[in-house]
Amino acid sequence: MTPRAAYRLQFNRNVPFAAAAAHADYFAQLGISHIYASPILTARAGSLHGYDVVDHSRVNPELGGEDGFREMASRLRAHGIGIVVDIVPNHMAVGHADNSWWLDVLQHGGASAFATAFDIDWHAPGSDGRILAPFLGAPPETLLAKGELTLLRDKQLDKICFAYFDHRFPVRPQDQDALRHAELGQLDRVALLDLLARQHFRLADWRQADRHINWRRFFDITELAALRMEHQPTFEAVHEKTFALYGEGLIDGLRVDHVDGLADPRAYCRALRQRLDALKAQRPDGGAGRPYILVEKILAEHETLPADWQCDGTTGYDFMNHISALQHADDGGALDAMWRHYGKRGSDFEIEELSARQEILATGFVAQFEATALAFAAVLPDGIDPGDMRDALTGVLVQLRCYRSYASGGADSPGPGPFLAQAMARAAAAAPRLAHAIAALEAVFRRRDGAASCVDAIRRFNQLSAPSAAKAVEDTAFYRYGRLLSRNDVGFDPRLHRLDPAAFHALMVERAAKQPHSMLATATHDHKRGEDARARLAVLSELPELWHQAIERWFADNAAVRPAGLHSADEYQLYQTLLGLWPGERDTTIAPQRLEIWCEKFLREGKLRSSWQAPDLDYEGKFKTFATALLADRRAAAFAASMDQLLASIAPAAAVNAIVQAVLRCTLPGMPDLYQGCEYDDFSLVDPDNRGAVDFSARAASLTDAPPNLGHAPHAKQAAIARLLQTRRNRPALFAAGDYRALPILGRYAAHVLAFERRLGDGGLVVLAELHHARRIQSKTGSSWADTALDMSMMERPYIDLMTGEDVTLRPGLPVAALLGDFPVKVLLERAIVPA
Repeated sequence: MTPRAAYRLQFNRNVPFAAAAAHADYFAQLGISHIYASPILTARAGSLHGYDVVDHSRVNPELGGEDGFREMASRLRAHGIGIVVDIVPNHMAVGHADNSWWLDVLQHGGASAFATAFDIDWHAPGSDGRILAPFLGAPPETLLAKGELTLLRDKQLDKICFAYFDHRFPVRPQDQDALRHAELGQLDRVALLDLLARQHFRLADWRQADRHINWRRFFDITELAALRMEHQPTFEAVHEKTFALYGEGLIDGLRVDHVDGLADPRAYCRALRQRLDALKAQRPDGGAGRPYILVEKILAEHETLPADWQCDGTTGYDFMNHISALQHADDGGALDAMWRHYGKRGSDFEIEELSARQEILATGFVAQFEATALAFAAVLPDGIDPGDMRDALTGVLVQLRCYRSYASGGADSPGPGPFLAQAMARAAAAAPRLAHAIAALEAVFRRRDGAASCVDAIRRFNQLSAPSAAKAVEDTAFYRYGRLLSRNDVGFDPRLHRLDPAAFHALMVERAAKQPHSMLATATHDHKRGEDARARLAVLSELPELWHQAIERWFADNAAVRPAGLHSADEYQLYQTLLGLWPGERDTTIAPQRLEIWCEKFLREGKLRSSWQAPDLDYEGKFKTFATALLADRRAAAFAASMDQLLASIAPAAAVNAIVQAVLRCTLPGMPDLYQGCEYDDFSLVDPDNRGAVDFSARAASLTDAPPNLGHAPHAKQAAIARLLQTRRNRPALFAAGDYRALPILGRYAAHVLAFERRLGDGGLVVLAELHHARRIQSKTGSSWADTALDMSMMERPYIDLMTGEDVTLRPGLPVAALLGDFPVKVLLERAIVPA
């Protein structure tokens, strides 16, 4: 069945399948149609996320194994709830002793049955036909001399291996035989070095990976090796268990992780659709409903998912971006000026992104870039200077504003497309001397002859552009650019400061027409900060002068606890982070370790004053000490009081934003996803903070106790979500196929209301949601809506207010003040379609 509303769960050894099964009744009470499960196949032992898969053929025993999964599926199905599973086709975890495919490749080299499963370039310059294994902390000669790299018989693997901590590197079959009866501990260093030199792998310091690796990784993570889904036997092996679960009716759909990492996402998604469609007849329900397929894909502004991929949509980062921008106001440049002053890096995100892209290509992806350059050199015409070609390739990659081109070099390739064409034009404008080389690159992208060398060059480009963009934007620039952190999140574009209602309506009309089943998300396991933290920080765009006063005071007052040498940009972003998670009425403290973990990740991802490769522990220590002192140090008491005061000032508007965001997610075109625990306030930080345990018992109790009028509910957000998801359950066709129509608002505060109608046949739903509450309240008319009114051309119709249970009659010219009273949203279901 097609999902109506999903609940994302992060499974791990502490949250096994049994935990979800135990709360099936709560999910049903919420109105959920599907559990949206994190990866369920066997991952590295102790994994807290499941994306480091080591065995695609087995359900993870740490989660309860296949028996536990079947029991959970049965319990959920008894409550009318299905399952959508997150799959990881792009990569596997490698380097340890837990991936049999990888160990076989290390032992047998190119002759391994799995040599074509991984994206290994056996003929890369300098590789000598061996695979680089950069998993050591120092050169192998050094580690052999220190006794940290040893040769041993691994009883579990039943192989002779080189061992480095829990890493295992099995030696060639012929060496296994030769050493069968040898005293391994008696081999001297020279003999061990000679043995190493004969292997199909070449051990190296991990620092060698970026420049010399000859296989593709997930981003720049050496312990995640990329797979080749274009290789049919690998495709079958990776999906065998997933297809079996679908065929048995245990799952209803798939979420494809990092689809942009694949060689040909279009071909992959179409193959996935074809296989699932073929399996429908085997299912116990006889194949009712269409297999549901979502792809995790970052979409650039004005980029849409191609219809011929045959997917139901994306995982909702694009929606998260748009609804966030809708809740931000035009601050008149005040926030730009403040960031220029405290950030000392300028206020133009475009410049920050360009710098990060150049840096990432020059550091983390050197080997992959060189392989791509060589591939293009093989297809470009004579006369193109190799240096110019590399500079041109760099220029295009730096200027590309989407994750990858849609070109493939095959007969059905769409060619460069608008984003790649724009990148080439910008690169040529920035460096006119490279115009000839860029034109030659463009000619390659326009080819549709299916030539292997051309297809290979374009594939390598696309598989480089996606991870380099992610590392440069999400994992670098977003940690450097601190204008307003609520606009820095996965899938966001900080250049888009705000969306007005008209622009937002246009996006929703397009969504209803093209992707009515795409996911609607406002929180994920990858978000930088919680949905309600973003909603709170968005208020600062309405009241920049209040924020300016607070910041000036804090920089002055906190001099007593500020360590020497602390950069003002870091301090400025710390204050935003603290405001985003500052305790409110229900929470009274912030655990210092939460903040310390964020401090480390913030500094290392930003790569300005520390990094994962070269951590500056001294600076990190200063920053952590300062941050935690603001929570507990008596000298910072004035800061805490001031933060309380600021939070009190913006809390009403922040609460409005939080409720509006949740309600819109449940009523706009698409399939709403509720990230685990976020039916309560979500002030989480980036992972691992956003992947913590959830108290479902407390949530079940508060939902049961919710009053009919949600304006009086202690957990109004949860109650509103449940009320709306239950309505979706009762009227599925209206939400799945209903038209979307903007309703015009007239009057002074028309821009402070988003109003729309969902209609299917004679039934309809009307939604009014307040925008920019703080700015309206600060106006001369106080809390009044003045002459703002609903301009409906329809006849008078009776509705029931889903938030209060009251009867409402809509008519042309109805004042907004009569609708939006104590609660910032009105969701009105036409009486004619209310179930008896």
